[in-house]
Amino acid sequence: MTHAASSTHLLLLVAGSAAVAGAAQRLRTSAPLLLVAVGLAVSYLPGVPSYTLDPHLVLPLVLPPLLYTAALDSSFLGLRAYVRPVALLAVGYVLFCTLLVGFAAYALVPGLPLAAAFVLGAVVAPPDAVAATAIARRVGLPRALVTILQGESLVNDATAITAYRVAVAAAVGEGFSWGAAVGHFLLAALGGTAVGLALMVPLQWVRVRLSSPLLLNTFSLLVPFAAYAAAEAFEASGVIAVVVVGLYLGHQANTVGFALRLQEEAVWRMVSFVLESTVFALIGLQLRLILADLGGYDAGQLLLWAAAILAVVIVGRFVWSYPATYLPQLLTRAHAHRRSRPPAPAPPWNATFVVAWAGMRGVVSLAVAFSVPVTVEGGAPFPDRDLILFLTFAVVIGTLLLQGLSLPTLVRVLRLPQPDPQLLILTEAQAQSDASRAALERLDELLQDDRNRLPDALEARLRRVLDRRQNAVWERLGAVHQETGESADATYRRISREVLEAERQAFVRQRNQGRIDDELLRRLVRRLDFEEAMADRDEE
Repeated sequence: MTHAASSTHLLLLVAGSAAVAGAAQRLRTSAPLLLVAVGLAVSYLPGVPSYTLDPHLVLPLVLPPLLYTAALDSSFLGLRAYVRPVALLAVGYVLFCTLLVGFAAYALVPGLPLAAAFVLGAVVAPPDAVAATAIARRVGLPRALVTILQGESLVNDATAITAYRVAVAAAVGEGFSWGAAVGHFLLAALGGTAVGLALMVPLQWVRVRLSSPLLLNTFSLLVPFAAYAAAEAFEASGVIAVVVVGLYLGHQANTVGFALRLQEEAVWRMVSFVLESTVFALIGLQLRLILADLGGYDAGQLLLWAAAILAVVIVGRFVWSYPATYLPQLLTRAHAHRRSRPPAPAPPWNATFVVAWAGMRGVVSLAVAFSVPVTVEGGAPFPDRDLILFLTFAVVIGTLLLQGLSLPTLVRVLRLPQPDPQLLILTEAQAQSDASRAALERLDELLQDDRNRLPDALEARLRRVLDRRQNAVWERLGAVHQETGESADATYRRISREVLEAERQAFVRQRNQGRIDDELLRRLVRRLDFEEAMADRDEE
């Protein structure tokens, strides 16, 4: 294949993935599910090239930015509040699933070595960082559950990749001992955490001292790759290092300038959208390659094994989730009773059910599966490598289709408590009221200095801006128009956009008539863009 043809295929892959993801947004369906389904269908069309998922590119080049974006968008305080359930899922469940699937595959598939079975278990153990949280937010899960699922997805990849490396070492003949395995886990976890802690403060120091938004965004794009590479150089977990750095920098986002925050969010949303769309499309496109290497197996037997492993993965999460949720609650309650403190309320059974069901697998499982070595010590083929790839693909597709498609219906049937929109607006309004009061106090303090004296009209404009910002949230709670169904604030923002568009078109006509040049047009339109962004801020 020529270089030009490869470039064309890559362009078609990225463009097609983005188009399908955009269609999913318009159809209000899950983008990962639609991308996988379309990828499956396209892989059988004549003339479609064989796209391969290169683990040497996916793990160091795709996984760090996806995890970094998720970490920036996470809540450090929220994760700290739910550290126990997150740790039990991200570490405990992944190890439990590795062992459970490993023993099940060993008992189910004749001739499959136990070490190779544990490789399969480690590969399919971690739920996907993208699919679970995307679907959870779309269906309106309570924020506590979203925080737990998001926290799990940030750390479970590190646990699974470490377990995978231990299992592969045993499978290729390097030997296995529980002491070495525990040491490898401790090195990965503690080493990755140490690298992240060592990097986060210097990175933040540089971040707050770069004044150019272009330099800051370039620096931001390099951060996850630098953290990942630094940790891997010490044979520690690059995933954990990226997550630690991302959580800290996200928590400190208010210390940088407004231009960086606005541009950084837009840049990372674009990067995340392109990577997620392309990777999920690649998952679907892999099927033809995987099936082509399974000619020596009976089709019925393959389907039986795939269904059995899928069932073990799904049921195993329930087997872990309920004891891991309620046994610590019972111990905590007994401890609190001895100290005469009120115990924390146990989560409802239906919330635990949803957490157990939201175990969709994704890109990390397939990427790690493709990194299984082709040969073992002595040059012999890795035992049942093609079967491991097929079963991994079956688990990924099965969980995405079965659990991903049914999760919205399940949430409605179980009647989980939905976030109260009025309460959310009240909370926002109270926070805005407190901030506006602080801003007014600061304004009065500044105006007492003769050097800051302003004409009455400019001072009044400043106060009107603060009043408008404070009242806008409260107006969303007001009565709606009988015909349009809009609140007063929604009508204000709609009219503002229409007025700004009229002003923008007037500038364009002046440019076309030669009254102003393009440079002045861009400066004037940019000013209007900022005003429209302010008017549109509450609709996201």
